[in-house]
Amino acid sequence: MVSNKDDKAYSSHNIQNMLRNFLKRNVIRRILLAVLLLAVILVQTLPGWGDFYFQEIYPHVAEALSDLSGLIPFAVGDLFIALSLAGIILYPLYFHFYKKRKWRSVLTSVVEYLIWIYVWFYLAWGLNYAQSDFYHRTGISPVACTEADFRDFTQRYVQQLNAAYTPHTAVNRDVLRREVVTIYRHIAPQLGIHPPFDDRPRVKTMLFSSLASMVGVKGSMGPFFCEFTINGDVTSSEYPATYAHELAHLLGISNEGEANFYAYQVCSRSSVAAVRFSGLMSILPHVLNNAYRLLPAADYTALCHDIRPEVIRLVQENQAYWQGKYNRHIGNLQSKLYELYLRGNRVEGGQKSYSQVVGLLIAYEKSQR
Repeated sequence: MVSNKDDKAYSSHNIQNMLRNFLKRNVIRRILLAVLLLAVILVQTLPGWGDFYFQEIYPHVAEALSDLSGLIPFAVGDLFIALSLAGIILYPLYFHFYKKRKWRSVLTSVVEYLIWIYVWFYLAWGLNYAQSDFYHRTGISPVACTEADFRDFTQRYVQQLNAAYTPHTAVNRDVLRREVVTIYRHIAPQLGIHPPFDDRPRVKTMLFSSLASMVGVKGSMGPFFCEFTINGDVTSSEYPATYAHELAHLLGISNEGEANFYAYQVCSRSSVAAVRFSGLMSILPHVLNNAYRLLPAADYTALCHDIRPEVIRLVQENQAYWQGKYNRHIGNLQSKLYELYLRGNRVEGGQKSYSQVVGLLIAYEKSQR
């Protein structure tokens, strides 16, 4: 028979082994985390590494994660973010007050989890912020946008916008997908963007569309699983351009002005009237913002009068529609946080980068001429 003394020794030996294995796993996990974090920092810091990530690594990561997340019918990234936020709040409370763990131990676990999230975000998509800009990728020279250049651009743009107007803005989703994928593959070699990784890129509806509408967000790129989503409240006239814009993000474009540029290029080349009109109308706010800054008041008013009334009416209807859903307090908070996010990722101009699309279009059109 085994004595109680032997039982206690055997039990103590098991506990020691379990503790040793647990500590060993913790050490290995944290070493791996430190290595990955160092890799993220190096790619963001060293010249050329961001371009290598964008060109050689990201397409494989995006294709794998997109295929995985595509098996799930809802926006798994939205759910992941919501559960992570809830866990970060509830985990410390549960383990400190119920499990009686010390605050230091609890907060150490939370900090480690946040670092894993940080590393995952950048390795899966966020390192695209470290790539060269549009001009370096395409070889197109940036131009100093003079008032004469801008006037020339706006005159041609308004003519195209007026000619493209259609009251029938609804587009079959399969037709839209085929159009966008085909045109992206056509322009990709020339314009420094990856062609779509899939013949049928799957867009998902945001899980929290109502909340997104409160802060004025129409679409998003889900970086953790490389899926792109569109707000369920987006109007039919805005949907094609939003789809093309968010797909540009999935293809590795991080800058918002560049994503606007690609969405415009794709949609304006479409043979489908509603898709073409959506693309042209998508940059109208940016054109008007630049016109308000660059042109005398009388010329700005004249420009607005040149736009056909049906387009102005549609723009005003869309503005009223979104304004009715917008929450000023939540929206202001989101805007400040998003500005910090963009600045933290070295996006020049922060949220003003959206309007850089006009400068990109003028430079591109000059290069074509």
